[in-house]
Amino acid sequence: MRVHELRIEHVVIGSGAAGFQAALRLHQFGETDLAVITEHINAGTSRNTGSDKQTYYKLSLAGRDFDSVRSMAEDLFAGGCVDGDQALCEASLSPRCFFSLVESGVPFPCTEYDEFMGYKTDHDRGRRAASAGPYTSRIMTECLEKQVKEKDIRILDQMQAVRLLVKDGILYGVLCLDKSSSKEASYVLVWCKNLILATGGPAGMYHDSVYPVSQLGAGGLAFEAGVKGKNLTEWQFGMASLNPRWNVSGTYMQVLPTFLSTDQEGNDEREFLTDYFEKPEEMLSLVFLKGYQWPFDVNKIYGGSSVIDLLVYQETILKGRRVFLDFTRNTKDQEIPFEKLLPEAYDYLKQAGALFGTPVERLRQMNETAIGFYRDHHVDLYRDKLEIAVCAQHNNGGIATDAFWETDILGLFAVGEACGSHGVTRPGGTALNAGQVGALRAAGRIHYRKLHGEQRGSCPEMGEAELRKEAELGMEAELRKEAARFMELPERASGTCTLSELWNRGTRRMSASGGMIRSKEGLNEALEAADREFGDFLKLAGKPDVRQLPMFYRLRDMLLSQKVYLSAMLDYAKSGAGSRGSALYTDSRGEKPDERFPDLYRCRPDHGAHDGIIQEIVCQDGVCSAGWRPVRPLPEADYFFENQWKLYRERNLLTGP
Repeated sequence: MRVHELRIEHVVIGSGAAGFQAALRLHQFGETDLAVITEHINAGTSRNTGSDKQTYYKLSLAGRDFDSVRSMAEDLFAGGCVDGDQALCEASLSPRCFFSLVESGVPFPCTEYDEFMGYKTDHDRGRRAASAGPYTSRIMTECLEKQVKEKDIRILDQMQAVRLLVKDGILYGVLCLDKSSSKEASYVLVWCKNLILATGGPAGMYHDSVYPVSQLGAGGLAFEAGVKGKNLTEWQFGMASLNPRWNVSGTYMQVLPTFLSTDQEGNDEREFLTDYFEKPEEMLSLVFLKGYQWPFDVNKIYGGSSVIDLLVYQETILKGRRVFLDFTRNTKDQEIPFEKLLPEAYDYLKQAGALFGTPVERLRQMNETAIGFYRDHHVDLYRDKLEIAVCAQHNNGGIATDAFWETDILGLFAVGEACGSHGVTRPGGTALNAGQVGALRAAGRIHYRKLHGEQRGSCPEMGEAELRKEAELGMEAELRKEAARFMELPERASGTCTLSELWNRGTRRMSASGGMIRSKEGLNEALEAADREFGDFLKLAGKPDVRQLPMFYRLRDMLLSQKVYLSAMLDYAKSGAGSRGSALYTDSRGEKPDERFPDLYRCRPDHGAHDGIIQEIVCQDGVCSAGWRPVRPLPEADYFFENQWKLYRERNLLTGP
């Protein structure tokens, strides 16, 4: 075994849009002793995911659209279980972060007069959504990476973070597995003062997932260090293609594709949706609405577009069939009764000049790049059917932080999807904005502390630099021993199960019990299994060779994440709260049956009853404990200019006229 040590003042873990932006903001503030640590610079969600026109949510910046920071903050806050200070930050900084991306080279479209117009996205009252096409987040990442390299910011590639080094609520460093070493186990221990987690959501937990295969997450890393989880029950699930993994939202739905199902061998083809609707125009109108109501939403089941998700789920999970989208022909091979559609659908298609032809012809008219994406992945929508399922797409919850995106561990921050700044529902595209805002806020907080000379540690009374240094060296020696024990884990594995066997078992369990449809019984069984497999991990897993070490640590991280997330879900189910967001709890039965579904779907939506409280959970000594607290309200500020100018100068130590 080989161990190398580094000292870097500021570390960012993750090479997506949020991670690169965090590094750039630190550099902008003059913090040059920093590095980006990444498992693989070309992996992750930001670089490898998208949709028909991937959305960036921002303040309205064009035409006669009336908007304000407060209005946008209120809309974000209205998503339920959202802390108001974070909502206000995401609203107030959205123009600054958006224009920073524009200046970095992201080609967001604008009018000939440089107005950045928008469109309506899901859970959006206005037209705040912007897009640079299907690959918006990839382009963002590439542009930000280019800037990072131009500024000679250090990038440590092929480094997998496996352990945070924390003592008495203070971060001291991170232990990384050096994946570039194939001959012997190699580790790098990085001592740092500040660490920004930009590792994305825990995508590896689910089998049915639209996350790219290169996105696995590192939630267990934080939970094992004692960080609180926030709103872990809240996910987004929606229809996505299986190969390639891609959201079939936006224009993919608005062009009204035909839904087909077959048996597992691809035979017995039938248009199953038509069995559940008396009139084709009703079905087609709901399919259209799925475009910008893409995530499954329990409040949009009865008479709403989420009935489509449930019918697909019922067809695939309960009936064991396969579901496809066919863009080559209209439903029943008949002309679309455009004039009978909902006015919202008819007007949109008319304005887009798409009241004609087949779905793929309408798609070419409305968004040809959406066809090009699948062509790039060897799927020809002019010829091929597209297999879909209801998949996990985004974690609205995550790590709990304050309004500076700092956890309750001093020096440890979380940005991007790793941070749980979203609530139950959120407008589409807010995730990209939140990642950029969180990066700016975290970097600003780190610089502010340095500017004000704030000291780290719990012993300010020492005073003498020599005593403080001695204490730090003693702490490092203790943490070095902890890291050594963690590096010995693979050698102690003595089981007979392969890592892939344990992985597949765990992900299928999570999709079955902790996905879109949940019950107390299913959650309890899944939690017991995850708890048992994590506790007995070294007895179950076979001893890994050097090439298997990354998978060994990922699997352990995933099992711990599952344990914490399932504990949160079970606590929520036991609390008596109803179904909400993208999670349907079958134990909360309502009185509004729908004959298209079995009793499983007679749920009682929560209807915002718990929007004002937030569930947080912490794992200590192997025990997960959940608690509830009120949301932090939207701050009320004094906007009198001279008063705020004075406060601004004091915060930034400015003097003079």
